[in-house]
Order: sequence, then C-alpha cells, then structure tokens
Amino acid sequence: MVTETRNDGYDVVVIGGGAAGLSGALMLVRSRRSVLVIDAGQPRNAPADGVHGLLGREGMPPGELLARGRDEVRGYGGEVVSGTVESATRDGAGFAVRLAGGGTVRARRLLVTTGLVDELPDIPGLRERWGREVVHCPYCHGYEVRDQAIGVLGTGPMSVHQAALFAQLSSDVVYFAQDAPAPAGEAAERLAALGVPVLAGAVTAAEVVDDRLVGLRLADGTLVRRDAIVLATRMVARAGFLGALGLRPVPHPSGFGEHLPVDATGRTEVPGVWAAGNVTDLSAQVGAAAAAGALAGAQINADLVDERLREAVAAHRSGFSAATEAAVSERVLGDRRHGLVH
Repeated sequence: MVTETRNDGYDVVVIGGGAAGLSGALMLVRSRRSVLVIDAGQPRNAPADGVHGLLGREGMPPGELLARGRDEVRGYGGEVVSGTVESATRDGAGFAVRLAGGGTVRARRLLVTTGLVDELPDIPGLRERWGREVVHCPYCHGYEVRDQAIGVLGTGPMSVHQAALFAQLSSDVVYFAQDAPAPAGEAAERLAALGVPVLAGAVTAAEVVDDRLVGLRLADGTLVRRDAIVLATRMVARAGFLGALGLRPVPHPSGFGEHLPVDATGRTEVPGVWAAGNVTDLSAQVGAAAAAGALAGAQINADLVDERLREAVAAHRSGFSAATEAAVSERVLGDRRHGLVH
C-alpha cells in the first residue's frame, strides 16, 4: 500500500487492477515504462465462480485470473499495490494521485480502469445471491442456468431483451412486471411469441432455503418458484475521484447507467487521461475489457513516445542552430583576422 508521497513519479499510474488495468499495465511495462497499478480490491465479478467466454481461460476463478495478471505485470518490473484513490489532480504537466488514508504518487499519464457498481433493486435477498443464482448477462452466466426455471425482473428498458436472450437457454422463463405496467405493444407480442408469461404484482423478496434460491415472493404472499433470477442493474462508473480534473460520468446511451466517454483508443476528453473496461463500456466482458486495456496501454505508450520525439526534435534543432551560429561567428572572426572584413 502507498503510505507516503513519491516525488520521483511514474510514466503511468493505472487506477484499477482488474482485467483492463492489468492488461494495460502489461503493455506498458513491456515497453519499458515505469508503471504503478493501484487496486482497491473490489472486482465486479468477485461473486462469480468462474470467468466465461474468455478463450484459453474458460471457467477460471476470477481471483486466480487476476493473481496471474499481477504476477505478469510484476515480472516485467511493474508495481501493483492495494489502495483506494481519493482524488486525481493536475500537477504541472502530469498528475498527482492521492490515496485514501494518505500518500500521493505522481504520473505523466493516467489509465482509469476502476470498473462500475451494479445497483440492484431494493428487494431483500437479491444482493446476497448476486453472481450466483441472481445474474444479468446471458454470455457470462447463461449456460450455467440453462434448462432451469428462470425469472426475469422487469427493471428497465433492457428487461424484455433479456427475457428473449434467456428464452434461448431455457423453455421455462417468466417475466415479472413488478409495480411497472406490463409490457405492451411490440414488447408484449415478443414475449407472447416466445411463450414467456407475464406476472403482475410487486416482488417483495427473493426466497432462499438452505443457501439456495427457491423463488420470488409476491406482495400477495404467492411464492413463484424459480431457480435463477435475471435482472438488468443500473450500472454506475466508479469515477468520482476524477471530479477535480473536470471528468465526470455521463448517462449511457442505453439508458441503464453512467459511464466515462472515450474515443476509439480509450482517450478521454482530459489530455493525458485514458479509460478502459467497464468504467467506459458497461457491457464489456472480461475479454473485451482486457482488449480495451491493452489498446489503451499501447496508445499511452505511443503518446509518450510522440512527446519524447517532439522534445528530441526541438533539442536537435536548437543544437543545430547553435552550432551553425557558432560556425558563422568563427568564420567572421577568422575573416577579420585576415583583414577580409572590417
């Protein structure tokens, strides 16, 4: 953990040690950059049993994947420490990163990979089963709940789409409208065509027996037995510490969360700051987050190379001009000595 001010600084400080952050750090340390990764230790997929859809690492426990990544970054000379960033501010041409509890580090560039927070409906029992029987992504968890009795909670504009995706995996899917009006028009037609019944009435609890979800309890007391629950969370970027830089999350175009906007390379609107992974791409799985982090790391290295080239060219030109001026002066003095000029 960083407990004191580091005045020497780093080429890059990576804030967030998940797949995106470690992949970006790996690209940078392999380019011989000095890199510090600061990780708060709160990965979004921590409750999951395994990482899915990641070629060559299918089913690997999330903690094991991150441990391997940390070892790889450290193997090339990078530093990975535990800590929570409190603020990031301008410091001359670079940045000062202050940690909660004290300690400041300096960096020429920042890579923000802090991920997001899933905000679940305030229904007892859901949070406790999150990442196990309560899931959101058919590609992350769908195969694991195949052929089971699945309930889809109507939480937002993505819910009917989720029902369609999970109906691909099970013939027993029920849509819970909760307090909201039941789907109408084309949405209702789609559910009917898929054979997905719609239940009205508020859901008051997710019932758990012997450490296993058994169903959803409705306001009228009915228990609708379900083996798995699907819901679309409100996803909010962990980026409050960037406020002093004028960088704040904005509503995502999908309408179900907030993110940090970036260009195709991961560059934010603040010069010197890049972002990658779920903090900017709410739907990115581990593989996509890692790829985005690697791309951002390469772009940061290229940016630092360009900066050094500009400095080198300027110095070269300055040195050339000084040498030329000295040569001319020497020639004039020589001509004077020989009486050629007065």
